Amino acid sequence: MDVAAFHASRRFAATASGNIAYVEQGQGRVALFIHGVPLNGLHWRNVIAELQGVRRCIALDLMGLGYTRIDPKQPVSFVAQARMVREFLDALGIDKVDLVANDSGGAVAQLFAAANPRRLHTLTLTNCDVHDNWPPEAIRPSMEAARAGTLIERYTSFIDNPAERYARFSRAYADSRVLTDDVYRAYIEPLAATAETRANFHRYWTSFDNAQTVPIESKLRELKVPTLVVWALDDVFFDVKWAHWLGRTIPGTVKVVEVPGGKLFFPEDRPQALLGPLWEFLWSAGRSDA
Repeated sequence: MDVAAFHASRRFAATASGNIAYVEQGQGRVALFIHGVPLNGLHWRNVIAELQGVRRCIALDLMGLGYTRIDPKQPVSFVAQARMVREFLDALGIDKVDLVANDSGGAVAQLFAAANPRRLHTLTLTNCDVHDNWPPEAIRPSMEAARAGTLIERYTSFIDNPAERYARFSRAYADSRVLTDDVYRAYIEPLAATAETRANFHRYWTSFDNAQTVPIESKLRELKVPTLVVWALDDVFFDVKWAHWLGRTIPGTVKVVEVPGGKLFFPEDRPQALLGPLWEFLWSAGRSDA
């Protein structure tokens, strides 16, 4: 799915938290995808393109990111995001999902799973915030810029400077050339659209606090939902030891898969590295449900 098609298929779900933007493709059992920062649901386009034949794939935009629109006073913490996910599923009349998440979306997914285990068929976590491993030291300068209200200017400066964009994002992508002009604009332009969206984006960053995830360890230790962990090994933000922490902590974990050479956002630039184990996992879980 290209960027134009992604834009054309965007819808909105009215929830108590705000008007949540999402894209939906395919039919069947629902697979819900949650992205990280500064991305939006477009991050999952290459994965959805392969799964839409067997799943009703839904990629939402988190509050403070993408095209989702919220009140300036709406909390955007990960706890609030997990609550929004529940409201979003209720608004669409969806009971249970296969949940797939990356980066900060992974923390949201863990919080959602801990509070709503019966609403999951399966859980798939890729490189993400876990327990007390966040915020990573590497993003401290970005958090300071967000507090100063200048972070969005850094991101917009890369719109017309692809060489600098590729260089800066090489920490998060093994192949940052996946951030073509149209893809990058689709990520950043909605964040910079108005004073309100800029403020919400900065609030997303300044809400980072691992006090939100540490308390759910006991709930994760009770989580029997079939869980897959797929982790890129060249991630400078989240070490692979956290993949194995999840594997030891969540009793429903079926497998921990390591991705050599991949970085934080590997589901976008190396989708096959996720799709291989994900296909096998979903097929096996589907058989178990039958």
